[in-house]
Amino acid sequence: MFGFSQRGTIVLAVVAAIIVAALGFTVGLVVGRPHWPGEGSAEVGFARDMSTHHAQAVEMGMIAYQKATLPEVRTLGGDIALTQKGQIGIMQGWLRTWGVPVNGTEAPMSWMPGGAEQLNGYLMPGMATQDEMDKLNAATGKDVDILFLQYMIRHHLGGAHMIDGVLAKNPRPEVRDLAQTMKNNQQAEVTTMTNLLKQLGAAPLN
Repeated sequence: MFGFSQRGTIVLAVVAAIIVAALGFTVGLVVGRPHWPGEGSAEVGFARDMSTHHAQAVEMGMIAYQKATLPEVRTLGGDIALTQKGQIGIMQGWLRTWGVPVNGTEAPMSWMPGGAEQLNGYLMPGMATQDEMDKLNAATGKDVDILFLQYMIRHHLGGAHMIDGVLAKNPRPEVRDLAQTMKNNQQAEVTTMTNLLKQLGAAPLN
């Protein structure tokens, strides 16, 4: 049999072990839990706004893929639609992982300094108006190619401005890497589209 002092020592040792284990578990939770971006962050705002921006590019790309006269324009439209649809999936996946709604309540561009002043109504930089989208949908023949290229060049340039905005915020690595990939791809596509417009006897919009 243990004496009282021995039993007391054992109890204290067990209590101490429990406290240490509990502290270790708590520290593990805190250290192991990712610090996800939250509401108001540049990462969340960019993912939401760029998803909306991309959605219009997907729509325009599919119109070109189905209706353009030049094979190069049809291929480019399909590539843009597929690429940007995939990027929407990535960005919305981030939002779900971060535990924030895919659609927020903030005004577009609110995550960028001076973002509100860059909107055309509720349209973000480079986006086509509804009248322009109606015009593209109704176009036939060579006009499809020209309007698509003109609108998409402007769309890409507006998107590049948003990309520069999030890169300036030094975002999480996955956001930075995707944003830089978008910028590189879209810069190359702007060059291609400008050359195609020249081939069609047209020029980018002012």
